[in-house]
Amino acid sequence: MSTTNSNQQKKTAVVICPGRGTYNKEELGYLQRLHADKPELINVIDDYRQQHGQDSISDLDAMAKYSMRKHTAGENASALIYACAMADYQSINQDEYDIVAVTGNSMGWYIALAVAGALKPKAAIELINTMGSMMTDGVIGGQLIYPISDDDWRENSAVFKQIKLWLDDVNQDPVSEVYISIHLGGYLVFGGNKQGLAALEAKLPVVQDRYPMNLFNHGAFHTPLLKDTANKAKSMLAKSLFSNPDIPLIDGLGQIWQPHSTDLGKLYDYTLDTQVVAPYNFTKAIEVAVKEFAPDKLIILGPGSTLGGAVAQSLIKQQWLELTCKSDFISLQKSEPFILAMGLADQRKQVVN
Repeated sequence: MSTTNSNQQKKTAVVICPGRGTYNKEELGYLQRLHADKPELINVIDDYRQQHGQDSISDLDAMAKYSMRKHTAGENASALIYACAMADYQSINQDEYDIVAVTGNSMGWYIALAVAGALKPKAAIELINTMGSMMTDGVIGGQLIYPISDDDWRENSAVFKQIKLWLDDVNQDPVSEVYISIHLGGYLVFGGNKQGLAALEAKLPVVQDRYPMNLFNHGAFHTPLLKDTANKAKSMLAKSLFSNPDIPLIDGLGQIWQPHSTDLGKLYDYTLDTQVVAPYNFTKAIEVAVKEFAPDKLIILGPGSTLGGAVAQSLIKQQWLELTCKSDFISLQKSEPFILAMGLADQRKQVVN
C-alpha cells in the first residue's frame, strides 16, 4: 500500500491512560501474555526498581497468585500499570491510527506524559515510581466512590447538589476533612481523612448494594491532604525530567498542552502540585478530547477495562454522537465501536498490528 493511501485511510484516535486500581486478579500475567516482545521497556523499569530495592514488575506480573496487599500497594501498582499501559500504547497499529491527543485518569496523567513523550523512558519510571512510593510508610487518608448517574448513565444533578451539601456539612466538624477527588463520568471519587470519609459514608444512601465503596489501598489523592506529598515530590524530582510533548496532552483541568507551546515549568508545577492537591476532572478531559479533536475513536490502554463506563458516561453527558443513555452507547458499540478498550480481547484486535 502506498504511503498516500495509508494516510488517507488512517483513523484519528485519542488515547486514554488508566489510573490506579486497573491491574486486578484478571490482569495477573498481562505483561507475560501480551508483551513478551518488549524487553526494552520492561528492563528499564525493572532495572530502576532493583536499584531501589523493589520487586521487579516482571516478578510481580509472573507471581502464581494475585495478592491484594502486594499488587495494589502504590509502589507496585503504579509501576505495573504504567508498564502494561505503555506496552499497550507501543502495540497500537500506527499505520491505521493517527494519535491526535493523549489524556488519562488520575495516575494515568503520569502515564499520559510518558506516552506523549513529555517524560522519556528513564524519566517516566523515576517520576511514576517516586509518586507511587510516596505512601510506602503509610497511606494518607483514603478514597471512596459513589455514583451520581442513574441506571441509564444520565447524570442526576439533584444528587450532585445534595452531595455537595453533605460535603459542606461533614466539613463543619473540625476533625473531618473530605473533598471531591475525581470527577469520573457518572461517579464521584472522594478523598479525605478517616473521620471525614466515615461521616460522608453515613450520609450517602446505599445504591446498587455496593456504593458508597471504599477503594482499598488508595490515599486521598487530588485533595489538600496531599500538600506535604506535593512539596516532597518537588524536592525529589527535577524539572529537567520533563520534555516538550510530541502529542497534545489533555490534563485533569481540561487544559491542552501543545507540543510547540508547552511551558515546562508550568507542566512541572501542574503535575507535582496542582493535580496532586486539587480535584482531577476526568469528565472534563474527555469532553475536551472529543470537542477539540473530534477523533474517530477513543482508545483506552490496558490493563483492565474499568474506564470504559466512565468514558461512556462522559460522552452521554455531552450527547456526543447523539448518545443520550446507556442503551444508545451499547447499540453504538455493537454496530461501530467508538471506544476501543485494549483490556478487552475483541476490541484489542481492532487496535493492534
